[in-house]
Amino acid sequence: MSLFNSLFGNSSDSDNKDTNQNGLNWNALTQIAQLDEIVEESASTPVVIFKHSTRCSISRMALKNFEREYNLDESEVAPYFLDLLQHRDISNEIAQKFQVIHQSPQLILIKNGKSVYDVSHSEIDAEALKSKI
Repeated sequence: MSLFNSLFGNSSDSDNKDTNQNGLNWNALTQIAQLDEIVEESASTPVVIFKHSTRCSISRMALKNFEREYNLDESEVAPYFLDLLQHRDISNEIAQKFQVIHQSPQLILIKNGKSVYDVSHSEIDAEALKSKI
């Protein structure tokens, strides 16, 4: 079990063990009102939202792989992180506001207030995202 936990973590691990593996400076998405700010911000800088279920080993693996590959500068894209278990209401609002079907894990790219790219599960890839920026 120790090897499994070191690869995928334990569902009782704190959230900070799920993020920031490579120093990626996530913006925590914790308020529905932030979605309006994201729309405004996306007019000048693309915004990426990573929706993560902290109890799901598949989501944790997708997050760790994404963070390991991610090498975009903050001037190129603004990264936001959503903990789905704590903020399901925000996830529902994202689905409605940006017209995407809810999935977990999920990566959504917002440009000019609209979702221009969204993927989930094994399709989440930092290099593919980079090509969409």
